[in-house]
This record gives sequence, structure tokens and C-alpha cells, in this order.
Amino acid sequence: MGMGKVRWLLFDSCSLAQNPCCLVCLNERVIFICSRNLWRSRTAETIFKDSKDHLVKSAGTTPGARVRVSAKLIARADIIFVMEKKHKQRLNENFPDEMQNKNVFVLDIADDFRYMDKALIEIIQTSVTPYL
Repeated sequence: MGMGKVRWLLFDSCSLAQNPCCLVCLNERVIFICSRNLWRSRTAETIFKDSKDHLVKSAGTTPGARVRVSAKLIARADIIFVMEKKHKQRLNENFPDEMQNKNVFVLDIADDFRYMDKALIEIIQTSVTPYL
């Protein structure tokens, strides 16, 4: 199993409360959210997925999203980055309990880019780096 698969499994299953000796659990769990999880949030995940300090995932808020956000994903996240205000609103409406006391940052990145667009990469890095 590749390291990427292992990191995904750790995001889903590893918990400092369950395993206080697990150093991987000390990594912050970060989720990037957009509508369809095709371009913006997926690009952000690709940029930060190899971070030694963060376990990173991405998801979308619409039913047809490549990876759809779930209550479990929200509950396990330490930091949530959304591309637009409407994504934060959708999360609050669909997952009110899981969104309690979550660190959510609205990046204000419009859906004007393709996956791994150079301008998108620059905007994401500039917007996210101060928080990580």
C-alpha cells in the first residue's frame, strides 16, 4: 500500500484519543471544500498532500461531487478551508453538530480555474499558508 493510501486511512481512522502514543495523530487534519471536488479543492489537496505536519483531504458539497463531504469527514477535521461562503453555509446547514467549534476559513476563490492551474496554485498557497 502506498504512503498516500496510508495517510488517507490515518485521516479516517486514527485518533489521538484512541491511541495516545500515535505521533501521526499529532498532525492536523485539513479538508479543502468546493462544490464538485474537481478543480479547486482537489488542487489544494494535491498541493498540500505531502505535508509532514498535516493530513489532507478534499471534498465537494454537491451530490455529484467526485468525493462528497460527509459528517465523518467534518467531524475528524481540525481545519476546514472552503473556497466560497456558500460552501461554509452548506456545511453549517447539512452538518450543524459536526461544524460546532470548527476552524473554518473562507478563501474566496471563485470557480474560474481548472485543476492545477498555475494561477490557482499561487492563490491557494498564498491564501492557505498563513493558517498552516
